[in-house]
Amino acid sequence: MCDGEENPAAVPTPVPDIHGDDCWMSMHNHFVSSSKDKEPEVLFIGDSQVQLLHQLEIWRELFSPLHALNFGGLGEGTQHVLWRLENGELEHVKPKIIVLWVGTYNHGHTAEQIAGGIQAIIRCLEKRQPQAKVIVLGLLPRGKNPNPLRERNKRLNELLVELMPSMPSAMFLDVDPGFVHSDGTISHHDMFDYLHLSRLGYSRVCQTLHQTLLQLLEGRGTTIQQ
Repeated sequence: MCDGEENPAAVPTPVPDIHGDDCWMSMHNHFVSSSKDKEPEVLFIGDSQVQLLHQLEIWRELFSPLHALNFGGLGEGTQHVLWRLENGELEHVKPKIIVLWVGTYNHGHTAEQIAGGIQAIIRCLEKRQPQAKVIVLGLLPRGKNPNPLRERNKRLNELLVELMPSMPSAMFLDVDPGFVHSDGTISHHDMFDYLHLSRLGYSRVCQTLHQTLLQLLEGRGTTIQQ
């Protein structure tokens, strides 16, 4: 982007109510309200990949015992998550760790713009949750075959690694176990629609994340080798 040009991925923006059912705002208000009686040690924030995780048994097996809370939304970009965080979802909790997973649904945005959006979210978290360590999960490949969005996600991950030294409260974690096969394809067994993870896909992703959370909660490490 040119100097002085506003980054749409870093401007807090609510999801438009195009269906007229106020579904997204109701979800946001529920998160704000439900957090008032919660004391999570780990807070998950992000898009559909985060929300769908909450519906699976692996959430109850691995993350519920860590006193985790899930604030995952549907199909959100960085600008939507940023709006939620700046409008009440962080007011009543003080987690030790925040897991951030967002970016693949930033339609029409470049890798550079999405990186700026994620950076804006981290700055917001640093301001509102200074005690928390932020784990930024790398975006996964998408699409059955090689495609521009897969390349964009790969480039974004590279940019995030470069940004980490400037954000000491955050760390980058690559949770891709190797979803892309040698022929360049992704299996529907891992991603049932070549975007959203299946139960098997989540089980492969979550092992690395779970071990990292245990290390941080037990004070055995604060960084991940790239």
